[in-house]
Amino acid sequence: QVSLVESGGGLVQAGGSLRLSCAASGRSASNFFMGWFRQAPGKDRECVAGISRTGGNTYYEDSVKGRVTISRVNANNTLWLQMNGLKPEDTAVYYCAAGSSSVSSWVGTVGVEYDYWGQGTQVTVSS
Repeated sequence: QVSLVESGGGLVQAGGSLRLSCAASGRSASNFFMGWFRQAPGKDRECVAGISRTGGNTYYEDSVKGRVTISRVNANNTLWLQMNGLKPEDTAVYYCAAGSSSVSSWVGTVGVEYDYWGQGTQVTVSS
């Protein structure tokens, strides 16, 4: 069992930056691959970025490549999402998630692969 709490969302102008944080408690985060998802009103939830247990492998959704960086520090049980060059279409609730795999290099890219979810943090980008 692991609990996830996101922070760092807010209102930012287009072109600005935000850094989202996810604090994990319970089992060590090093047991899980982790990811950031987002869901905008009327749209399906999508995986923005994912990272393997050790941080060696990452995944980025095409629309955020080059603008977003996912990172983790297992010793601190913390996951981050650095977002630069934000666009109005990035507006959504962002969720931190964790999943299990016996393969240490695995990165989940769809929601069904993840077992634990945070409560979400709102990101709003104004034009």
